[in-house]
Amino acid sequence: MTSSAPHPLRRTALDAVHRSLGATMTDFAGWDMPLRYGSERDEHLAVRTRAGLFDLSHMGEITVTGPQAAALLNYALVGNIASVGVGRARYTMICRADGGILDDLIVYRLAETEYMVVANASNAQVVLDALTERAAGFDAEVRDDRDAYALIAVQGPESPGILKSLTDADLDGLKYYAGLPGTVAGVPALIARTGYTGEDGFELFVKPEHAVELWQALTKAGEGAGLVPCGLSCRDTLRLEAGMPLYGHELTTDLTPFDAGLGRVVKFDKDGDFVGREALLAAAGRAEQNPPRVLVGLVAEGRRVPRAGYAVVAGGEVIGEVTSGAPSPTLGKPIAMAYVDAAHAAPGTPGVGVDIRGSHEPYQVVALPFYKRQK
Repeated sequence: MTSSAPHPLRRTALDAVHRSLGATMTDFAGWDMPLRYGSERDEHLAVRTRAGLFDLSHMGEITVTGPQAAALLNYALVGNIASVGVGRARYTMICRADGGILDDLIVYRLAETEYMVVANASNAQVVLDALTERAAGFDAEVRDDRDAYALIAVQGPESPGILKSLTDADLDGLKYYAGLPGTVAGVPALIARTGYTGEDGFELFVKPEHAVELWQALTKAGEGAGLVPCGLSCRDTLRLEAGMPLYGHELTTDLTPFDAGLGRVVKFDKDGDFVGREALLAAAGRAEQNPPRVLVGLVAEGRRVPRAGYAVVAGGEVIGEVTSGAPSPTLGKPIAMAYVDAAHAAPGTPGVGVDIRGSHEPYQVVALPFYKRQK
């Protein structure tokens, strides 16, 4: 007899901190996570203009070690992971044999034969299972390290100054998509210059038992710089403005990287075979001959907010579908990402609208991203 009782939500090491700050909590991929602490608009604007502090401990860390770790990852993923230098990171994807996207990932090379793969929370088990299965025949070990890390992000233009006050690590020398071991407020951490907001910022991988201490130290260090705690809601509007895809919305198993306009992450010229290679070669050829729907930005002329799944229309015909939509605090208007027919994908294409509950609301087609920070 099987139990139909729901699984209790997993809680991060910072759960008590979120509750003490009055966070509105939500179920996200089986985790009890902070959605917002106060106004999501204020949190969003804080990250754009000052700094925000995020708990991302729900992300899935998987360690791959051994003499053939690089060869395994080259086989299992679509990118050329063997060419990533120690201390650097790469955005990549893991696909099925038919080319469908299982997840998008960041892979950090921690040492010559040690890598950390960071998967989306909702796909962490799928990625772990796939890597474990694909490791057969390779002299490499795949280890589930989801419980070994808490992950705290500090994002926004003030984040380098805040972090510098707590570490003697060489932040000035730390490039985008790089990571280095260091100590932050006395806590050992992997300091990575990565993020999902469109701003400069850092992601700090630490042991769960150090998470509260580090969060409190960052909060104190950021007081004078306007740092605020931020929830998942503003993380979503920040990444939407920055044109960054979200798995389950812009990326799914029904799409190949070429369908998603991210064919550049697939490296056919790397050594050896990789899972999905034949299907992806065919998808690349199809994309050249007959371009698939194109991911574009849409900016509302009115106030009504488009949501995922809404039809994009032109001339009375359905020409696409919204994948993500929300009010944009930075632009002051509703925005959306949508896959649309190539004939309607050029910025400024006239006559494009979104069907919002039977009413065709006018939208302007724009190039992604909606927002790009000033370097």
